[in-house]
Amino acid sequence: MEFNLSQPAPQQTAQVRRGMRPAARNWFLVVLLLVFLFLVFFFLNFQRVVVRGISMYPTFEPNQRILVCKALWLVGQPKKGDLVVLKRQEESEYLVKRVAFIAGETVDRSLQPEKWSFVDGPYIVPEGHIFVLGDNLSNSEDSRSFGAVPLSTVLGKVVGR
Repeated sequence: MEFNLSQPAPQQTAQVRRGMRPAARNWFLVVLLLVFLFLVFFFLNFQRVVVRGISMYPTFEPNQRILVCKALWLVGQPKKGDLVVLKRQEESEYLVKRVAFIAGETVDRSLQPEKWSFVDGPYIVPEGHIFVLGDNLSNSEDSRSFGAVPLSTVLGKVVGR
């Protein structure tokens, strides 16, 4: 029996005409599925937020875009020093602030506004709450005016600029 090496076998010719080989097509579909799953994960767990105002200046400029991770299970619960985005319940806006004190910590007297003078002794952040401040203390509406905020109002942590 003689073989002609210049021409592919009929079986190979059919596969070449269709485009990809079956194994390559399967890998391509797997990669497409992984990219799709990553995009869905990213869409559900991350959000872009635009900084409004100067309360976080010089850390963030007005109109700067930041990336927020909404999946706290991925980045951990807010801790002291973290930048967080809060949902304002009465308005449809977000606030970007820095966590200054967490549950169980005592807030410095210098940060307690005069209207809190009714509090006997030091103010301790309640369980399930955080005390947030803007980096521009002279121009910031923060926990000094509205008190400690529940963790349920935290949209997420800032993870990128």
